[in-house]
Amino acid sequence: MTLQAILLPVFVEVFLTFGLLFWLGKLRADDLKSGAVQPSQHKFGENVGSDRTRQVHRCFQNQFETPTLFYVVVILAIMAKKADIPFVVLEWLYVLLRLAHAWAHCGRNDLSIRSPLFAVGLLVLLVMWLLLAIQLLIAL
Repeated sequence: MTLQAILLPVFVEVFLTFGLLFWLGKLRADDLKSGAVQPSQHKFGENVGSDRTRQVHRCFQNQFETPTLFYVVVILAIMAKKADIPFVVLEWLYVLLRLAHAWAHCGRNDLSIRSPLFAVGLLVLLVMWLLLAIQLLIAL
């Protein structure tokens, strides 16, 4: 696989994170303008603001949880030259599930939709790690 093909899903996940950050910034600015939140309330990083702001804030925070394991497994697969077609398909599946999870989280926030999306994404990530671990351990 080409480096571009391997990294494209990573870039999509990164841009999802930035998109949520910019959206969160706008929501926070709106909360400050409306007087719903005082600047001092952000002093210690509390999750303050309107329900919508807190919802997007939590979704943004989610992008620094399991996606960190995604970034690491991709980097390791590149370094080990183990990022083959099945690996890239799993990358895309994981990122598409992250996008769907963010959509569900920032939409109706229905846990009956959001939780299965998270669980399947986590399972895909686990499979990525298992495949890489097996390939590297067999090579020893």
